Amino acid sequence: MMTEAAIEKENKEIAHQYKELLRISYQTLTDEDKKLIRKAFDIAVDAHKDQRRKSGEAYIFHPIAVAKIVASEIGLDATSIAAALLHDVVEDTRYSLEDIQQLFGDTVARIVDGLTKISHLEHDKDVSLQAENFRKMLLTLNDDVRVIIIKIADRLHNMQTMDSMRTDKQEKIASETLYIYAPLAHRIGLYNIKTELEDMGLKYTEPDVYDEILKKIRESKEEQDKYIEEFTRVIQDSLDREQMQYTIKGRPKSIYSIRRKMKNQNVTFDEVYDKFAVRIIYKSDPANEKFLAWKIYSIVTDHFRPNPTRLRDWISSPKSTGYEALHITVMGPKGRWVEVQIRSERMNEIAEKGYAAHYKYKQGSNQEDGLEEWVNKLQEALENAEVNAVDFVEQFKLNLYSKEIFVFTPQGELKSLPKGATPLDFAFSIHTEVGLRTRGARVNGKLVPLSTTLNSGDQVEIITSEKAKPNSNWLDYATTARARAKIKSSLREEKKTIAEEGKAILTRKLRAQKIPFNEKTINELVIFFKLKTSLDLFYRVGIGTIDNQKLKDYAASRSNALVSFFKSKIRKQGTVEDIDRDEITAKYDQLVFGRDEEVLDYKLANCCNPIPGDSVFGFITVSEGIKVHKKDCPNAIQLQSNFAYRIIQAKWRDSSQEEFKAVIKLTGIDNIGLVNDVTREISNNMSVNIRNINFDSQDGVFTGRITVVVKNNSILKKLMEHLKKINGIDKVSRE
Repeated sequence: MMTEAAIEKENKEIAHQYKELLRISYQTLTDEDKKLIRKAFDIAVDAHKDQRRKSGEAYIFHPIAVAKIVASEIGLDATSIAAALLHDVVEDTRYSLEDIQQLFGDTVARIVDGLTKISHLEHDKDVSLQAENFRKMLLTLNDDVRVIIIKIADRLHNMQTMDSMRTDKQEKIASETLYIYAPLAHRIGLYNIKTELEDMGLKYTEPDVYDEILKKIRESKEEQDKYIEEFTRVIQDSLDREQMQYTIKGRPKSIYSIRRKMKNQNVTFDEVYDKFAVRIIYKSDPANEKFLAWKIYSIVTDHFRPNPTRLRDWISSPKSTGYEALHITVMGPKGRWVEVQIRSERMNEIAEKGYAAHYKYKQGSNQEDGLEEWVNKLQEALENAEVNAVDFVEQFKLNLYSKEIFVFTPQGELKSLPKGATPLDFAFSIHTEVGLRTRGARVNGKLVPLSTTLNSGDQVEIITSEKAKPNSNWLDYATTARARAKIKSSLREEKKTIAEEGKAILTRKLRAQKIPFNEKTINELVIFFKLKTSLDLFYRVGIGTIDNQKLKDYAASRSNALVSFFKSKIRKQGTVEDIDRDEITAKYDQLVFGRDEEVLDYKLANCCNPIPGDSVFGFITVSEGIKVHKKDCPNAIQLQSNFAYRIIQAKWRDSSQEEFKAVIKLTGIDNIGLVNDVTREISNNMSVNIRNINFDSQDGVFTGRITVVVKNNSILKKLMEHLKKINGIDKVSRE
């Protein structure tokens, strides 16, 4: 039991922490704000009065610490500070969400509810827990982005106070932090917090490495300070001559980033060449900010030679997080590369506080919410709810970590896209309709394939057509979540439309065979053609893969009722996949690997037993060749994060989506407009694409060779029938 003196001391400390919280708040707090925070503080103290943390201290110090991070380091408003104080109340104490709603209103209740949900969500057993948690957390953005920000602050304080935990618990929390919270903090623009999370994460996942680097940084600090002083002295006179007001600070790079460089470049600590950055922060009114940044740039480069490939101009084109700065790498004294960051005081504040500083600077002139823009960007990634968790994380990590590229529209507007984006991604970033109607693209005035990777500075023009529509290859060309989601839903819609037509055709054809069109028949047909669903069946009839002959085969088999009964029995026992797997794979689906869709030898992994049609990836094992896993296999995340270099793209190629090349030979009497008639006939047929065309005319007779791409034989036959009817055509044959 604690003595009275100890309790009194603790209460004094709690009161002191509360005053500290108000004092360090970044936003200006009104009297109303202070009342709200006081009320939240009182409720939190009451709710947690009997709780203690593992270290023995009163639990209330944790919510106060989280609120302090939210108030000063992230700089959010009073609503967020109140929600941070209350973030564990509903989960851990007798207060309910309804109580919070009555006491504090809807907004605070919504944020607290979001935070409670993240803690409470039941883990999905068959996918990576980290992936699932990550996704669920992002989905709470639908409620309020402040949920995420307070969760990051909560995680930061947990990381700072993990010493008294068991080692295995420390490791688990630290690796989750590196995998989820650090990238999120980076994406929101909370660079200081991201750095601290990464360093603390490393401290618990690789303590020896962390201690070693920390020791070396401390040992080299004196020498580093001397070097920065020498560097600064050289440019100080020039800056003073220009009567600039500035401060110059040296900043060691984070332990985590030094460790990353050592790993990536396979070098020792001493060989990492840019272990610190020099930051020049200058005073300026808004009108002259840009001018002064470039003035400082020219002064620095007068004295030190810049590395032209390392110039980063985030003043003309700020990052999507709002970060603005000019970064240059110059050759400093003693032949060492030094990164110099040039920022105004305003830019520096935004770099350190992220969006909160945006609020402050936008208040007078523009009330637009920086956070809103960010939420909308994340929302795009959430639009496609069908993606499984592992895919979602992989996709999201791509978009989180990717360096951005900046491309221009034909009108000269600037668009930011993730690195690796293609003209198709650009088209969907302009508007969904533009994306869906894309026929081609020009980059810097030149026609390019839709799979071309864009580079910063490219000018991209999208050519659209009313008749254009997505095809399944587009999914190989699109990299952004938004484009992929829209393409998938368009392909689904198209498949449904064709399936509707197929259903009508099937009804007619069955009637002709005197077979009733009912559920029993449909199920039999699905089994007979080794398909998965009735939609697949109708679709294949619609595109002509299942033609009259195949339906006649079915009718013949139907007369053998025993076969039919036997098959449906097998189906019911759920073993049809095992019995027919080889047949399905050989007849209807083929597993292909890599961008070039090669057919390679493979084995199916026992841990997840993929079957044709599942989303899969290949993993190159040491002794057993390629093992194929489902994308939501329990081992997927571990393989993808630890052995990324051994992962190979893989997909089942659906025979109904497969396209074939065929060469049609034409002969006939040459007359005006004949070529036009032929090409018009082909382009009117939406399921056919021309790859190559060649006409030759001699003494009134012409011969033509056309290479077309079609989905199946029946479409080709139909096309050849139509071509025969054109006036002047004598013969149409296949080569």
